[in-house]
Amino acid sequence: MPRRRPLVIGHRGAPGYRPEHTRSSYDLALALGVDAVEPDVVFSADGVAVVRHENEIGSTTDVADRPEFAARRRTKTIDGGEITGWFTEDFTWAELATLRCRERLPKLRPGSASFDGTQPPLRLRDVLDLVREASLDQGREIGVVLEIKHATYFGSLGYDVARAIADELRAARWGDGELPLVVESFESTVLGEVRELGIRGTYVYLLEAAGRPYDLVAARGAAAPTYAEQASPTSRDGLDALARLVDGISVDKRMILAPDRLGRTAGPSRIVADAHARGLRVFTWTCRPENAFLLASFRRGRDKAAFGDYESEWQVIADAGVDGVFVDHPDLGLGFFG
Repeated sequence: MPRRRPLVIGHRGAPGYRPEHTRSSYDLALALGVDAVEPDVVFSADGVAVVRHENEIGSTTDVADRPEFAARRRTKTIDGGEITGWFTEDFTWAELATLRCRERLPKLRPGSASFDGTQPPLRLRDVLDLVREASLDQGREIGVVLEIKHATYFGSLGYDVARAIADELRAARWGDGELPLVVESFESTVLGEVRELGIRGTYVYLLEAAGRPYDLVAARGAAAPTYAEQASPTSRDGLDALARLVDGISVDKRMILAPDRLGRTAGPSRIVADAHARGLRVFTWTCRPENAFLLASFRRGRDKAAFGDYESEWQVIADAGVDGVFVDHPDLGLGFFG
């Protein structure tokens, strides 16, 4: 059965106020009372599970200003797209630990950018330990929603992604169900592999509003289903198939809001009800208050950084009956959804 209210998940901590995936971002999210936090996981050259939104770190650290690393700037093809920058897999953890984090969206979030240059990146183990300690200190269960990034890409480089994740979770005592764990990815293959290794948790498949999952593209080529087909209640690769593979789905909020060409919502769509009918939990991402992230009809004024009528947009999401929401501003998320 769906929860009375959705889980409020600190998306990369509290990145509305602190640079994402930093210690201060997680500390603030936990202090504000989130139900869970979401670390994204990539890997270093020596196999350390590193918490970064992407393996390209030029926009979220000071690596571009470090002359000793200038020669490591590369152009790579990741999940079918060409990206130029600096990549975690080209650095040891010891080298990554010398970097300092930066706000990814400084023009939108100058307050967060004021913390630039003060904090090193984190490992997955750091976040797991931090959440465990917060659970004990606060006397309540706090979960981790662990997103595995670019599993097929890292696998092509020789990483055993599922084994590395499973080993890390067990070493940190997060693999046996003692605390709430969600494992999520845009690639269903790695979710199945982690589950087969005996990690106890809830397995959630991430769905984009457009495109195709790269693990299936790599395996099937042009025959790979689109995310839209996987979200369908009637497609062969749709919700019925997903219900046999995972415990839930996590969808781009636009799939619930169903905007028209003028940015007016036609939602809530049926995707949440259709998924619930098949026993799937449904999360959505990302609930943000700034005009830059809202549908056009909910924006107020021309300032992209200003808060728009986010409550009205979020109400459509709440009315859909979602089981979890990812938020950048935990206080606003808890105040609205809590």
